[in-house]
Amino acid sequence: MPHAQIISTGRYIPEKVLTNADLDRLLGENVGDWLVANVGIKERHVMAADETTSDMLVAAARQALERARLTPADLDLIIVATDTPDYISPATASVVQAKLGAGNAGTFDINCACSAWVTGLDMAAKYIASDPDYTTILVAGGYGMTRYIDWTDKKTCTLFADGAGAAIVRAGAEPGFLAGKLLARGDYHDALGIYSGGTARPATPENVAEFGKPKVQFVRKFPATFNSDHWPPLIRATVAKAGLAIADIDLFIFTQLNLRTIEFMMDNLGQPMSKTHTIMDKWGYLGSACIPAALDDAITSGRGPKPGDNVVFCASGGGLTMAASVWRWVG
Repeated sequence: MPHAQIISTGRYIPEKVLTNADLDRLLGENVGDWLVANVGIKERHVMAADETTSDMLVAAARQALERARLTPADLDLIIVATDTPDYISPATASVVQAKLGAGNAGTFDINCACSAWVTGLDMAAKYIASDPDYTTILVAGGYGMTRYIDWTDKKTCTLFADGAGAAIVRAGAEPGFLAGKLLARGDYHDALGIYSGGTARPATPENVAEFGKPKVQFVRKFPATFNSDHWPPLIRATVAKAGLAIADIDLFIFTQLNLRTIEFMMDNLGQPMSKTHTIMDKWGYLGSACIPAALDDAITSGRGPKPGDNVVFCASGGGLTMAASVWRWVG
Protein backbone atom coordinates (compact mmCIF):
# COMPACT_ATOMS: atom_id res chain seq x y z
CA MET A 1 0.00 0.00 0.00
CA PRO A 2 1.41 3.44 -0.86
CA HIS A 3 2.03 5.87 1.97
CA ALA A 4 1.36 9.62 1.96
CA GLN A 5 4.44 11.79 2.51
CA ILE A 6 4.84 15.57 2.71
CA ILE A 7 7.67 16.22 0.28
CA SER A 8 7.74 20.04 0.03
CA THR A 9 6.11 23.25 1.23
CA GLY A 10 5.64 26.82 0.05
CA ARG A 11 4.10 30.07 1.24
CA TYR A 12 3.05 33.50 0.10
CA ILE A 13 2.80 36.54 2.37
CA PRO A 14 1.56 39.81 0.81
CA GLU A 15 3.91 42.78 0.70
CA LYS A 16 1.82 45.37 2.56
CA VAL A 17 2.49 45.49 6.33
CA LEU A 18 0.06 46.81 8.94
CA THR A 19 1.73 47.25 12.32
CA ASN A 20 0.16 47.54 15.75
CA ALA A 21 1.13 51.22 15.70
CA ASP A 22 -0.86 51.61 12.47
CA LEU A 23 -3.90 50.13 14.20
CA ASP A 24 -3.39 52.39 17.21
CA ARG A 25 -3.71 55.37 14.88
CA LEU A 26 -6.61 53.85 12.94
CA LEU A 27 -8.65 53.01 16.04
CA GLY A 28 -7.62 56.05 18.08
CA GLU A 29 -6.48 53.98 21.05
CA ASN A 30 -3.58 51.80 22.15
CA VAL A 31 -4.38 48.24 21.12
CA GLY A 32 -0.81 47.20 20.32
CA ASP A 33 0.36 46.65 23.88
CA TRP A 34 -2.63 44.39 24.60
CA LEU A 35 -2.06 42.43 21.40
CA VAL A 36 1.59 41.73 22.18
CA ALA A 37 0.87 40.81 25.81
CA ASN A 38 -2.17 38.63 25.20
CA VAL A 39 -1.88 37.07 21.74
CA GLY A 40 1.67 37.83 20.56
CA ILE A 41 0.77 39.74 17.37
CA LYS A 42 3.01 42.68 16.43
CA GLU A 43 2.13 43.15 12.76
CA ARG A 44 0.20 41.56 9.94
CA HIS A 45 0.22 41.57 6.11
CA VAL A 46 -2.65 42.64 3.87
CA MET A 47 -3.29 41.57 0.27
CA ALA A 48 -3.12 44.18 -2.49
CA ALA A 49 -6.30 45.59 -3.99
CA ASP A 50 -5.78 43.58 -7.18
CA GLU A 51 -4.92 40.28 -5.43
CA THR A 52 -7.31 37.39 -4.82
CA THR A 53 -7.18 34.33 -2.61
CA SER A 54 -6.40 32.21 -5.68
CA ASP A 55 -3.44 34.47 -6.58
CA MET A 56 -1.90 33.87 -3.17
CA LEU A 57 -2.57 30.14 -3.36
CA VAL A 58 -0.94 29.91 -6.79
CA ALA A 59 2.19 31.72 -5.56
CA ALA A 60 2.53 29.33 -2.59
CA ALA A 61 1.82 26.32 -4.81
CA ARG A 62 4.45 27.31 -7.39
CA GLN A 63 7.06 27.54 -4.65
CA ALA A 64 6.13 24.11 -3.29
CA LEU A 65 6.18 22.57 -6.77
CA GLU A 66 9.56 24.10 -7.58
CA ARG A 67 11.06 22.79 -4.34
CA ALA A 68 9.67 19.33 -5.10
CA ARG A 69 11.07 19.54 -8.65
CA LEU A 70 7.61 18.95 -10.05
CA THR A 71 5.48 20.72 -12.62
CA PRO A 72 1.78 21.59 -12.38
CA ALA A 73 1.10 18.77 -14.86
CA ASP A 74 2.31 16.29 -12.21
CA LEU A 75 -0.59 17.09 -9.89
CA ASP A 76 -3.42 14.57 -9.68
CA LEU A 77 -5.55 16.56 -7.24
CA ILE A 78 -5.77 20.10 -5.87
CA ILE A 79 -7.36 20.55 -2.44
CA VAL A 80 -7.89 24.17 -1.39
CA ALA A 81 -8.59 24.96 2.25
CA THR A 82 -10.30 28.33 2.59
CA ASP A 83 -13.30 30.16 3.99
CA THR A 84 -12.45 33.27 1.95
CA PRO A 85 -12.87 31.89 -1.58
CA ASP A 86 -12.71 33.91 -4.77
CA TYR A 87 -16.40 33.16 -5.29
CA ILE A 88 -19.21 31.44 -3.40
CA SER A 89 -19.26 29.16 -6.45
CA PRO A 90 -17.36 27.70 -8.28
CA ALA A 91 -14.59 26.32 -6.09
CA THR A 92 -11.40 28.33 -5.80
CA ALA A 93 -9.46 25.10 -6.38
CA SER A 94 -10.67 25.22 -9.99
CA VAL A 95 -9.37 28.78 -10.32
CA VAL A 96 -6.02 27.63 -8.92
CA GLN A 97 -5.92 24.75 -11.41
CA ALA A 98 -6.45 27.14 -14.30
CA LYS A 99 -3.89 29.70 -13.13
CA LEU A 100 -1.30 26.99 -12.43
CA GLY A 101 -1.96 25.17 -15.69
CA ALA A 102 -2.52 21.93 -13.77
CA GLY A 103 -4.93 20.42 -16.27
CA ASN A 104 -4.50 16.83 -15.07
CA ALA A 105 -5.70 17.57 -11.54
CA GLY A 106 -9.11 17.13 -10.00
CA THR A 107 -10.19 19.98 -7.75
CA PHE A 108 -12.27 20.75 -4.69
CA ASP A 109 -12.44 23.20 -1.80
CA ILE A 110 -12.72 22.44 1.92
CA ASN A 111 -14.43 24.99 4.15
CA CYS A 112 -14.23 24.06 7.79
CA ALA A 113 -12.73 27.45 8.53
CA CYS A 114 -9.27 27.48 10.09
CA SER A 115 -8.97 23.71 10.53
CA ALA A 116 -9.45 23.12 6.80
CA TRP A 117 -5.78 22.67 5.85
CA VAL A 118 -5.18 19.95 8.45
CA THR A 119 -8.46 18.35 7.34
CA GLY A 120 -7.17 18.52 3.75
CA LEU A 121 -3.98 16.70 4.76
CA ASP A 122 -6.09 13.94 6.29
CA MET A 123 -8.11 13.63 3.08
CA ALA A 124 -5.02 13.67 0.84
CA ALA A 125 -3.41 10.88 2.84
CA LYS A 126 -6.51 8.73 2.50
CA TYR A 127 -6.82 9.36 -1.25
CA ILE A 128 -3.23 8.19 -1.70
CA ALA A 129 -3.75 5.11 0.47
CA SER A 130 -6.98 4.07 -1.24
CA ASP A 131 -6.74 4.99 -4.93
CA PRO A 132 -3.70 4.52 -7.22
CA ASP A 133 -4.93 7.32 -9.49
CA TYR A 134 -3.83 9.82 -6.84
CA THR A 135 -0.08 9.96 -6.22
CA THR A 136 0.65 13.70 -6.12
CA ILE A 137 -1.68 16.09 -4.32
CA LEU A 138 -1.47 19.83 -3.63
CA VAL A 139 -3.00 20.81 -0.28
CA ALA A 140 -3.06 24.60 -0.06
CA GLY A 141 -4.58 26.98 2.48
CA GLY A 142 -5.52 30.51 1.46
CA TYR A 143 -6.77 33.34 3.65
CA GLY A 144 -8.01 36.72 2.43
CA MET A 145 -9.94 37.70 5.55
CA THR A 146 -9.03 41.39 5.42
CA ARG A 147 -11.60 41.67 2.61
CA TYR A 148 -14.21 40.94 5.29
CA ILE A 149 -12.90 43.22 8.04
CA ASP A 150 -14.78 46.04 9.69
CA TRP A 151 -11.82 48.32 10.39
CA THR A 152 -13.70 49.98 13.27
CA ASP A 153 -14.13 46.64 15.09
CA LYS A 154 -11.07 46.15 17.27
CA LYS A 155 -12.08 42.56 18.09
CA THR A 156 -11.45 41.47 14.49
CA CYS A 157 -9.30 44.04 12.66
CA THR A 158 -6.47 43.51 15.14
CA LEU A 159 -6.21 39.76 14.51
CA PHE A 160 -6.91 38.76 10.93
CA ALA A 161 -4.43 38.96 8.05
CA ASP A 162 -3.86 37.51 4.57
CA GLY A 163 -1.58 34.86 3.11
CA ALA A 164 -1.26 31.32 1.78
CA GLY A 165 0.62 28.13 2.54
CA ALA A 166 0.94 24.91 0.57
CA ALA A 167 2.29 21.39 0.75
CA ILE A 168 2.84 18.68 -1.82
CA VAL A 169 1.70 15.28 -0.55
CA ARG A 170 3.04 12.36 -2.57
CA ALA A 171 2.86 8.58 -2.51
CA GLY A 172 5.97 6.84 -1.21
CA ALA A 173 7.19 3.55 0.17
CA GLU A 174 7.78 4.74 3.75
CA PRO A 175 4.99 5.88 6.09
CA GLY A 176 4.57 9.63 6.33
CA PHE A 177 0.98 10.02 7.49
CA LEU A 178 0.54 8.14 10.76
CA ALA A 179 -2.85 9.22 12.13
CA GLY A 180 -5.54 11.86 11.98
CA LYS A 181 -8.65 12.84 13.91
CA LEU A 182 -11.47 15.31 13.20
CA LEU A 183 -13.90 16.77 15.73
CA ALA A 184 -16.51 19.53 15.85
CA ARG A 185 -18.81 21.42 18.19
CA GLY A 186 -21.51 22.44 15.77
CA ASP A 187 -23.57 24.03 18.54
CA TYR A 188 -21.18 26.98 18.20
CA HIS A 189 -21.68 27.35 14.43
CA ASP A 190 -23.30 30.75 15.00
CA ALA A 191 -20.56 32.20 17.21
CA LEU A 192 -17.84 33.34 14.79
CA GLY A 193 -17.92 33.68 11.04
CA ILE A 194 -19.15 35.57 7.97
CA TYR A 195 -22.91 35.30 8.16
CA SER A 196 -24.06 37.27 5.10
CA GLY A 197 -24.03 36.29 1.44
CA GLY A 198 -25.29 32.70 1.75
CA THR A 199 -28.78 31.27 1.60
CA ALA A 200 -29.48 31.99 5.28
CA ARG A 201 -28.93 35.71 4.74
CA PRO A 202 -28.66 36.49 1.01
CA ALA A 203 -26.95 39.70 -0.05
CA THR A 204 -30.25 41.35 -0.98
CA PRO A 205 -30.57 45.15 -0.81
CA GLU A 206 -32.73 44.74 2.28
CA ASN A 207 -30.20 42.57 4.09
CA VAL A 208 -27.29 44.80 3.11
CA ALA A 209 -29.21 47.81 4.42
CA GLU A 210 -29.90 46.03 7.73
CA PHE A 211 -26.68 44.09 8.30
CA GLY A 212 -24.16 45.80 6.04
CA LYS A 213 -21.69 44.09 3.71
CA PRO A 214 -20.51 40.55 4.56
CA LYS A 215 -17.98 40.79 7.38
CA VAL A 216 -16.26 38.52 9.86
CA GLN A 217 -17.64 38.95 13.34
CA PHE A 218 -17.86 37.46 16.79
CA VAL A 219 -21.63 37.07 17.21
CA ARG A 220 -21.86 35.29 20.54
CA LYS A 221 -19.41 34.12 23.12
CA PHE A 222 -17.86 30.70 23.18
CA PRO A 223 -15.55 29.54 25.97
CA ALA A 224 -12.33 31.54 26.06
CA THR A 225 -10.56 28.31 26.98
CA PHE A 226 -12.01 26.34 24.05
CA ASN A 227 -8.65 25.52 22.47
CA SER A 228 -6.85 24.88 25.75
CA ASP A 229 -9.71 22.59 26.83
CA HIS A 230 -10.01 20.61 23.59
CA TRP A 231 -6.51 20.49 22.10
CA PRO A 232 -4.82 18.38 24.84
CA PRO A 233 -7.20 15.39 24.60
CA LEU A 234 -7.36 15.67 20.81
CA ILE A 235 -3.57 15.60 20.48
CA ARG A 236 -3.13 12.81 23.01
CA ALA A 237 -5.74 10.67 21.27
CA THR A 238 -4.25 11.24 17.81
CA VAL A 239 -0.69 10.61 18.96
CA ALA A 240 -1.81 7.39 20.66
CA LYS A 241 -3.63 6.40 17.47
CA ALA A 242 -0.28 6.76 15.68
CA GLY A 243 1.29 4.36 18.20
CA LEU A 244 3.48 7.09 19.70
CA ALA A 245 3.93 8.89 23.01
CA ILE A 246 3.87 12.68 23.36
CA ALA A 247 7.62 12.63 24.08
CA ASP A 248 8.15 11.02 20.65
CA ILE A 249 6.88 14.16 18.89
CA ASP A 250 9.65 16.45 17.65
CA LEU A 251 7.57 19.36 16.37
CA PHE A 252 4.11 20.66 17.24
CA ILE A 253 2.44 23.26 15.02
CA PHE A 254 -0.82 24.77 16.20
CA THR A 255 -3.37 27.25 14.89
CA GLN A 256 -1.46 30.53 15.08
CA LEU A 257 -4.02 32.76 16.77
CA ASN A 258 -2.73 33.05 20.32
CA LEU A 259 0.83 32.60 21.55
CA ARG A 260 -0.35 32.26 25.16
CA THR A 261 -2.56 29.27 24.24
CA ILE A 262 0.41 27.62 22.54
CA GLU A 263 2.56 28.23 25.61
CA PHE A 264 -0.16 26.65 27.75
CA MET A 265 -0.37 23.69 25.39
CA MET A 266 3.33 22.93 25.46
CA ASP A 267 3.31 23.14 29.26
CA ASN A 268 0.23 20.91 29.44
CA LEU A 269 1.91 18.34 27.20
CA GLY A 270 5.12 18.56 29.22
CA GLN A 271 7.14 19.65 26.19
CA PRO A 272 9.59 22.56 25.75
CA MET A 273 8.72 25.58 23.60
CA SER A 274 11.70 24.64 21.42
CA LYS A 275 9.45 21.90 19.97
CA THR A 276 7.01 24.37 18.46
CA HIS A 277 7.17 27.25 15.99
CA THR A 278 5.09 30.43 15.82
CA ILE A 279 4.56 33.13 13.20
CA MET A 280 1.68 35.27 14.51
CA ASP A 281 4.09 37.96 15.71
CA LYS A 282 5.09 38.92 12.16
CA TRP A 283 2.20 37.71 9.97
CA GLY A 284 -0.88 37.97 12.20
CA TYR A 285 -3.59 35.34 12.03
CA LEU A 286 -3.73 33.50 8.70
CA GLY A 287 -6.62 31.12 9.34
CA SER A 288 -6.44 28.04 7.11
CA ALA A 289 -3.03 29.22 5.84
CA CYS A 290 -1.39 29.62 9.24
CA ILE A 291 -0.23 26.04 9.86
CA PRO A 292 1.32 25.44 6.40
CA ALA A 293 2.90 28.91 6.54
CA ALA A 294 4.33 28.17 9.99
CA LEU A 295 5.63 24.78 8.79
CA ASP A 296 7.28 26.40 5.79
CA ASP A 297 8.79 29.14 7.95
CA ALA A 298 10.16 26.54 10.37
CA ILE A 299 11.77 24.66 7.48
CA THR A 300 13.29 27.71 5.80
CA SER A 301 14.57 29.12 9.10
CA GLY A 302 16.33 25.86 9.97
CA ARG A 303 13.92 24.92 12.77
CA GLY A 304 11.89 22.51 10.69
CA PRO A 305 11.68 18.74 11.00
CA LYS A 306 14.55 16.44 10.03
CA PRO A 307 14.10 13.08 8.34
CA GLY A 308 12.65 10.65 10.86
CA ASP A 309 11.10 13.38 13.05
CA ASN A 310 7.48 13.09 14.13
CA VAL A 311 5.29 16.16 13.57
CA VAL A 312 1.86 17.06 14.97
CA PHE A 313 -0.49 19.57 13.37
CA CYS A 314 -3.41 20.74 15.50
CA ALA A 315 -6.02 23.22 14.31
CA SER A 316 -9.37 24.67 15.23
CA GLY A 317 -11.68 27.15 13.57
CA GLY A 318 -15.17 28.56 13.30
CA GLY A 319 -17.91 26.00 13.32
CA LEU A 320 -16.37 25.10 15.76
CA THR A 321 -14.16 22.54 14.03
CA MET A 322 -10.97 20.79 15.10
CA ALA A 323 -8.42 18.58 13.38
CA ALA A 324 -5.16 16.91 14.36
CA SER A 325 -2.69 15.00 12.22
CA VAL A 326 0.53 13.10 12.95
CA TRP A 327 3.25 12.70 10.31
CA ARG A 328 6.71 11.21 10.11
CA TRP A 329 9.00 13.49 8.16
CA VAL A 330 10.69 11.75 5.26
CA GLY A 331 12.64 14.77 3.99
